[in-house]
Amino acid sequence: MDRFDGIPEQALAWHKAGKGAVVATVVETWGSAPRRVGSQLAISGDGVIEGSVSGGCVEGAVIVEALEALSDGDARELEFGVSDDDAFAVGLACGGTIRVLVEPVGKVLPEGLLEELCAARAERRPVAYMADLASGARALIGQGEATEALNQRFRMDRSGFDEGSRIFIGVHNPPLRLVVVGAVHIAQALVPMARIAGYDPIIIDPRETFGSEARFPGEKILNDWPDEAVEAAGLDSRTALVLLTHDPKLDDPALEKALRSEVFYIGALGSTRTHGKRETRLEAAGFTPEEIGRIHGPVGLDIGAAGPAEIAVSIIAEMTRVLRKGA
Repeated sequence: MDRFDGIPEQALAWHKAGKGAVVATVVETWGSAPRRVGSQLAISGDGVIEGSVSGGCVEGAVIVEALEALSDGDARELEFGVSDDDAFAVGLACGGTIRVLVEPVGKVLPEGLLEELCAARAERRPVAYMADLASGARALIGQGEATEALNQRFRMDRSGFDEGSRIFIGVHNPPLRLVVVGAVHIAQALVPMARIAGYDPIIIDPRETFGSEARFPGEKILNDWPDEAVEAAGLDSRTALVLLTHDPKLDDPALEKALRSEVFYIGALGSTRTHGKRETRLEAAGFTPEEIGRIHGPVGLDIGAAGPAEIAVSIIAEMTRVLRKGA
């Protein structure tokens, strides 16, 4: 199940219910700030909150300012120094400074724009919220309309001010997802590691003996043919696909679907010789060398991995490198 933070959705719900709502966003940090840029807190008109902009040390002041902003209808920029004592209380070694943008919904943050943002998030479409703090303008930009600099922000999950301007860019990416074809030993190590790294895993294996609740407790398992299952799961720019079966009958149909999609990572288990045979089959199926070159095979960074757990580490590392730095 996709796990959004839910802040925009909650703020919209409060606003539509007539309670009033404010969205507070961390727009800049210095030092060891408790939350990263882009972190959000929603505040209702009756003082109910969702989310956070710090480890709890400045929320009280933000709530007071938010309720005043809701009353007067103006945006506010707040700056807080987080003391060493407060920083220690929230698990940091030293203090820092954060700047928070406070935006009342409907008065500064338009209701229609917030609805568009929530719709994009529900449809797993990457979108950037742009707030021009000089002019007061607000807008949304989808990934397809983005400049190279903005695409870099999408890739890095990095919100922040556009260089040399007063334009804040809040990146809203869908949750990361990992689709694993082949419920083998490596998958048993890879899936929990992927969860720790922030992915929602889906395991695909038509062999119910392998893809079972007993082997993957609590995980989403599809005991369907891989090409049908990956299509049903959805393959988008926030999805990584890892194939672990060694069986062309299972791997190749899923690979062909993935190569025609926007998944950011495709990895396939097997030796260099096995991968060479895979490339030959895909060429015969009509794929170009450039398309086939998207496949990372043998899968994972070459760290001399031995055993399922270390191979899983190498796969997570390679996925992270591609996600953050590009192929």
